[in-house]
Amino acid sequence: MGTGTSTGVPSLCCTCEVCQSEDIRNKRLRSSILVRENGHSILVDTSTDLRQQCLRYNIRNIDTVLYTHHHADHVHGIDELRSFNFFNKTVIPCYGNQHTLQNLKNNFSYIFDVAEQIGGGIPQLIPHTLEDKTYKFGDIPVTPLDIWHGKLNINGFRFHDCAYITDCSGIPEHTMKKLKGLKLLILNAVGFKDHATHLNLRQALEVGERIQAEQTLLTHINHQFDFEKVSQELPEGVELAIDGMRVNF
Repeated sequence: MGTGTSTGVPSLCCTCEVCQSEDIRNKRLRSSILVRENGHSILVDTSTDLRQQCLRYNIRNIDTVLYTHHHADHVHGIDELRSFNFFNKTVIPCYGNQHTLQNLKNNFSYIFDVAEQIGGGIPQLIPHTLEDKTYKFGDIPVTPLDIWHGKLNINGFRFHDCAYITDCSGIPEHTMKKLKGLKLLILNAVGFKDHATHLNLRQALEVGERIQAEQTLLTHINHQFDFEKVSQELPEGVELAIDGMRVNF
């Protein structure tokens, strides 16, 4: 759905080579994925660009929403869910850890608190606190993964033999044990420089080497990464993700 860091790429006001690039592979909406199996659709994060993403990729149904954490680029498209409520006549369950859900309730009180409706629609969502277990949404097994985003404990997710980990600066050992036998790892690599709350490219490659997935896709990318140039330097089995990429696993 999107592979960009919090600003997206191109970044507003920036005149760097990547932001001015005409290569569509250097155009990155805010990070999010959609997981589908046998008619059930799981959206991970309601990114700032959710409306644009759903229109671009013809997304008409969302059954479950999983939240990695509460930061703006991962949640601020939440109001767009009301269209799925209205047209599909559904209420959508959404899952996050306790800290994530508390921030959602504080920041979007008009959704989660009982309040007088002044006008317009309100997303119909049912929040659920993630537990340390494997869920089954439709036919999709989902295992929450504890990861570090700076000092913040957030979530990645494992679906079958695929794991999605974004906004990660470190992975605890108990989570590493849950990442064995992956066919596909989707992992953040925000840029080249050291970052307080994200893996850089060198660190992401080191984590990927340790996990040993058959294929690794790098996401949550900033404007330091020119797709063509960086791709030429990546080891075998590692690629930069592209907006709209579809992967079967």
